[in-house]
Amino acid sequence: MTSRFRRIRHIRATVESGPWSYAETHAEAIDAAWRRASAANPALFDGQVLVIAERTVEGDVFEARYRQVRYSQFLHYMRHGEPDGSTRNGFALAGLTSADGAMMMGVMGAHTANAGKIYFPGGTPDPSDVVDGRVDLAGSVLRELAEETGLTADEVTVDPDFWLHEDEKRSAFVKVVRSTLPAEDLRADILARLARQTEPELADIHIVRSREDLRPDVMPPFQLAYAEWWLAGGAAI
Repeated sequence: MTSRFRRIRHIRATVESGPWSYAETHAEAIDAAWRRASAANPALFDGQVLVIAERTVEGDVFEARYRQVRYSQFLHYMRHGEPDGSTRNGFALAGLTSADGAMMMGVMGAHTANAGKIYFPGGTPDPSDVVDGRVDLAGSVLRELAEETGLTADEVTVDPDFWLHEDEKRSAFVKVVRSTLPAEDLRADILARLARQTEPELADIHIVRSREDLRPDVMPPFQLAYAEWWLAGGAAI
């Protein structure tokens, strides 16, 4: 797997209907795993999410067909399923960057499915991210940023393009989102907003200024890849 990210200027993503063979074949295992997961963490919700059924990448254009599945089905595939060559978690992240150049990552709260993990605000798209029949990943970035940090679109500057990193199960899109605040002030501001939320998704904000701030033990591979790439020069490479 390469750590280099690919610039994507155009995303054309639609939603298809129909059954998912993985969910049908593994129905009993999915239900059993979900019972265990929800018993351990009652805050989990088996709502609907969108996953990529097929995708192509040509130049700076990404085209995909998504399908709507239950979160329990998605979670089982991501944790236990063998890659099938087509199904992917196609999600967008807000690459939150402070005025002094630090990357600002969220530490997921104990009640979330990824408790303790560190990565940019973002997540798997859901039906609310569908606009006029298309999956709006740019809109998903701003929605997730607001939900997780309290920051709104008028408080940040959003770069026009995405940076794409893929593995066998993921198409991770990072859109750089820039704040006018330096890292420590931005962290304090976000934490103050989180303190006013009833059940915030994030437990903390982790600042990354150098390789010494990386946490391979709790940063997912896509997040670690982006951080290493960015620290090495990122888009300037």
